[in-house]
Amino acid sequence: MSPAQVSKGRILWVDDEVDLLRPHTLLLIREGYHVDAVMNGADALELLERENYDMILLDEQMPGLRGLDVLSAIRTTGRDLPIVMVTKSEAEETLHEAIGRRADDYIIKPTSPRQVLSVVTRLLAGARLRHQRASREFTERFGALRDSIMKADTWDDWASLYSELVDWDLRLEEAGESSLAETIDALRGDVRRNYSELVAERYSEWLHEGGEVGPPLSVDVVERFFAPLLGEGRSALLVVIDCLRLDQWRAIRPLLTDLFEVEETLYSSLLPTATPFSRNAIFGGLFPDEIEALRPGWYDAGSEAGYNTFEDELFATHVAELAGPGVRTHYEKVFSADQGKSMLQRLGGYLSGASATALVFGFVDLLTHGRSESRLIWEVARDESALRSLTVSWFERSAAYEAIREAARRGVPVLLTTDHGSVHCDRPLTIYAHKDATPNLRYKFGRDMRVDNKAGVLAVTDPQALRLPPRGFHTTYMLCREDYFFVYPTKLREYQGRYRDSFLHGGVSPEEMVLPAALLTPR
Repeated sequence: MSPAQVSKGRILWVDDEVDLLRPHTLLLIREGYHVDAVMNGADALELLERENYDMILLDEQMPGLRGLDVLSAIRTTGRDLPIVMVTKSEAEETLHEAIGRRADDYIIKPTSPRQVLSVVTRLLAGARLRHQRASREFTERFGALRDSIMKADTWDDWASLYSELVDWDLRLEEAGESSLAETIDALRGDVRRNYSELVAERYSEWLHEGGEVGPPLSVDVVERFFAPLLGEGRSALLVVIDCLRLDQWRAIRPLLTDLFEVEETLYSSLLPTATPFSRNAIFGGLFPDEIEALRPGWYDAGSEAGYNTFEDELFATHVAELAGPGVRTHYEKVFSADQGKSMLQRLGGYLSGASATALVFGFVDLLTHGRSESRLIWEVARDESALRSLTVSWFERSAAYEAIREAARRGVPVLLTTDHGSVHCDRPLTIYAHKDATPNLRYKFGRDMRVDNKAGVLAVTDPQALRLPPRGFHTTYMLCREDYFFVYPTKLREYQGRYRDSFLHGGVSPEEMVLPAALLTPR
């Protein structure tokens, strides 16, 4: 057989009836696989010490070593090659034991050559076929995506385009297709630029037209998506994961689909895309200028940590307005494992009776900020893909996941959302401002500010255009567009070196503003 014919992989078939399997092995050979066959487990283990194989087909019922014993022996050596059990036994306990010992698949005899080929193809060629299919389908879709970018006009248009690019990014990554990464980045850059232009032109309309135009906003989240879950003695859980991008949500979503029916809606964060403004708006159903009217001076506190001090009160008042005073409310922030453990001990009581429970989890926000401050985190969370992977690893072991699973066990619906996302920033924008300007890297409020590139910012002088509290005469409100971030002329190199390639938030981009509101209905 020529080298081209054996390139698909080397297979070891272990079966005491190997002579009866000749039609099966011949088909595999014709399809380009190299097949070696032995009649017992001892010979198989001896051969594996000398040869490398890509896959093993392993009979369970053989003289001498049982197939399951051979499976265990192979796994203890650290080999992670695919192993398929091929057996006459239909006993459920045999199946469970094979899976428990990390068999990759299970075939019941008698089996046809085509059935075996199907399993071999899926396990050995599946990744390559998925890679080819994903690449081909994206290439076929590329022209339509370009046309959609040329024609898009509304928030729904741009949010849909951004959402599709997120899905393509995830799918191509899963398929191991990296050659199209630059194409995805280019399309995402076009969407980011045009989306920022849309926000500059129409954001103020969205705020002042009473929901008649534009997307659902932060102020609408509880009323539109959470309040309908309450009433008639029911309980519901609101989970807010601070600074969760749409792609991070889509990466953790598969962990929830066995427990819940998942219905996703997209909404827009308020500006600035920062916790003091967007998360207060979620819990209170109020714009920042309305919150300032209720609590004068709140936004002059000077510390972002203090800006969200009264979320529990905002939430309780908002729920009472929407669902009536008979619904109990509970609110907790979780920023550490100890806080998560304590919260879980109380959660059962929260979810009983007519109650609305809100839980805020800060890990993703801490991770995103920490990446700029710690070289170690920077290396681990190097790009969007790595940030998603870390988010999934955290979520799998988090109190957030356990709280959501507890809600599933109790039949309690969950609304999972976030207050804002983050954008991978690469372009510094020099700003000239007085010392009293706010210190944020993606938005600034201050007197007589100017920048070296006006195209990189959304700048307004009327706080009502953004529904922000007034900050005195001559104040300008500036928000970075796309992937820009502010640097001072006196600390130009320091800020460029420290924050270039960082994940930041507070400005105008789909990564920060187009967010999921996911309704999780227990199965």
